[in-house]
Amino acid sequence: MDETNALIEQRKAKLAALRARGIDPFKNKFTPTETCAAAREHYTEGRAVALAGRITAHRDMGRSMFLDIRDQSGRIQVYAQQNVLGEGLFDIFKHLDLGDFIGVEGTLFTTRTGEISVKITRFVVLAKALRPPPVKWYGLEDTETRYRQRYLDLIANPEVRDLFLKRSEIIREIRNFLHARGFAEFETPVLQAIPGGAAARPFKTHHNALGCDFYLRIALELPLKRLLVGGFDKVFEIGRVFRNEGISRKHNPEFTMLEAYEAYGDYESMMELVQGLICHVAENVLDTLIVEHKDAEGRVVRTIDLTPPWPRVKYKDLVRERAGADWFDVSPEERRRRAVEMGAEISPQYEDFEVTQAVFEKLIEPTLINPVFVTHAPKELIPLAKLSPEDPSTVEVFELCINGQEIAPAYTEQNDPIEQRERLEHQAGGEKQKLDEDFLVALEHGMPPAGGMGLGIDRLCMMLLGQECIRDVILFPQLRPK
Repeated sequence: MDETNALIEQRKAKLAALRARGIDPFKNKFTPTETCAAAREHYTEGRAVALAGRITAHRDMGRSMFLDIRDQSGRIQVYAQQNVLGEGLFDIFKHLDLGDFIGVEGTLFTTRTGEISVKITRFVVLAKALRPPPVKWYGLEDTETRYRQRYLDLIANPEVRDLFLKRSEIIREIRNFLHARGFAEFETPVLQAIPGGAAARPFKTHHNALGCDFYLRIALELPLKRLLVGGFDKVFEIGRVFRNEGISRKHNPEFTMLEAYEAYGDYESMMELVQGLICHVAENVLDTLIVEHKDAEGRVVRTIDLTPPWPRVKYKDLVRERAGADWFDVSPEERRRRAVEMGAEISPQYEDFEVTQAVFEKLIEPTLINPVFVTHAPKELIPLAKLSPEDPSTVEVFELCINGQEIAPAYTEQNDPIEQRERLEHQAGGEKQKLDEDFLVALEHGMPPAGGMGLGIDRLCMMLLGQECIRDVILFPQLRPK
């Protein structure tokens, strides 16, 4: 029997001993009156409290003992005395382990060392942990275990728990910001007959009752635009999106997106919207517009300044600056040769615009640390945007880049149904079955001019919370099965 199994058997024996005394932890109930942090914050000597949490430390002093219990808000020390509880109740502590949950009633006091504590007058066992906590109760470091068993990561690493609480606050503040500006939140289908709104490989599934295939959505865009057709002027959705593509430091097969659309807006109004939104979130969650990224030793390795206004730079100007002033004047073959020479990964199947995009993604985007709006991308990249009047080879679009990666694309939405059909047909390579006819029919009923914006919530959290890998801001990232 290995060590873990032996410990499990010991804990099962303690559970059996509790039940033999008429105590079944899993049937007990207890209602705390406040959190551990609130008890500490509102300390008054002798004030009665009722708290509950997981045992994270246990120091036996013979006829008395100190325990630490922890809830979501933090930890507090509790003090148990045999002469107060009585020998029978005090003896129950012999059957408790780290990881068990208890509820305690008692009064607040301060120890000789100055620590706020609870002097127990009554306690209840609420759950028995049959498996021991990580060997290092604080500081679980094995990356594989942290991702596969995130609950252990949350138990062992308070800073990880705080990070995900901040992620929750970020999403709350996004909603607050949009609601305050008159946007209404909606939910649109995850299962779609034709995936659209982005160029990505979808996950495919089958609906037995209908006898047909469906796809998990790759974007939120097309259903939300139908709502503009239906008469809603400001709409948004925060939802999961699925793309059957690679896994990397910046990519997870399922991720969270915000998409927002505003009738009578355009890509410039979307710049104001996303700049205001991110600054609002940073100020309300972090209390600062200066974000520091630190290494494992706590040294600052990167500082991001979110102070507005954020600069606007045209896509072609950035490419010319990095790849040569004549980049768009030379032949496609010469562009391909230069791109390979500069280290961009170029597939033989790439079209000419994809070669330029590979140069942008590989050599330019990673250098954009402070916020910058990269505007007027090639029209082939975004078939759902309006052409730029001053340069019809580009569209009225921006990519907001921060921390060396795209955070939010946005554009002036195409609302001409004839032009939209032509561009989607070109993207589909003439395959009619890939066209979302329902969306095109909706456009033919009339959609107002509009601006639209997408924001990658996970990448936003990476940037704001100083994380270098997307898995560190997703509670349960996708992993290869064991």
